[in-house]
Amino acid sequence: MEWIFVSLASALAGFVDAIVGGGGLILVPAMFAAFPHAAPATLFGTNKSAAVWGTAMSTWQYSRRISITWPMIIPGIVAAGVGAFSGAWAVTLVNPDFLRKLLPFILLGVLLYTLAKKELGREHTPMHSLRTTQWLTAGIGLVIGFYDGFFGPGTGSFFVFLLVRLLGYDFLNASINAKLMNVTTNLAAIVLFALKGHVWWHFAVPLAIANVLGSVLGTWMALRHGAGFVRVIFIVVVSLLICKTGWDAFGA
Repeated sequence: MEWIFVSLASALAGFVDAIVGGGGLILVPAMFAAFPHAAPATLFGTNKSAAVWGTAMSTWQYSRRISITWPMIIPGIVAAGVGAFSGAWAVTLVNPDFLRKLLPFILLGVLLYTLAKKELGREHTPMHSLRTTQWLTAGIGLVIGFYDGFFGPGTGSFFVFLLVRLLGYDFLNASINAKLMNVTTNLAAIVLFALKGHVWWHFAVPLAIANVLGSVLGTWMALRHGAGFVRVIFIVVVSLLICKTGWDAFGA
């Protein structure tokens, strides 16, 4: 009955991920709990193969209500794919344990900054010219894409925070642009995992369906309640990520 447990977790992950990212906080631990003896790469590959569908669905839903400025985000999308491939390659050569211990402190800095800047992400006020925005989105895509391929937890939340902080986006506009880049990093990782045989396709299908259903509900709530609601969920998700990554690094 493991597939029922992980499918429910996938639905909840899709709901959270559609609003502000961080769905892996839910689904990945559920996969490890349900299949403790499976190869980690197989669980990561199966998780990605499900999550990409929910992310793609929420991106489509957002795009029907929020205008996407494609010239600004395309460099970020391309760079995110390159970064994810590079990160996945790097993790085959370098042990990421040092990042496991550093991550909770990085997330804590993100949380404290967001709490201190109470107006951060409430208004959509792009700060830069087209050319500067393209360079910044490319930099964000490359760095966070590499991180996603190399390690991964909180990728969507990092995308959202940097788009809000560096570009002046509100949380709602940041979310759709973050998802476009996150779809790319997921696809890059899926290709790598699939080529190495690390995807359970018989689990990927029900997980994908559940993830899409959760994503539809999460996107509907985000669009209905606006940037303020997304900000609150962002703070909650980052707080949970701090607890989870802190426990993984120091408590286990």
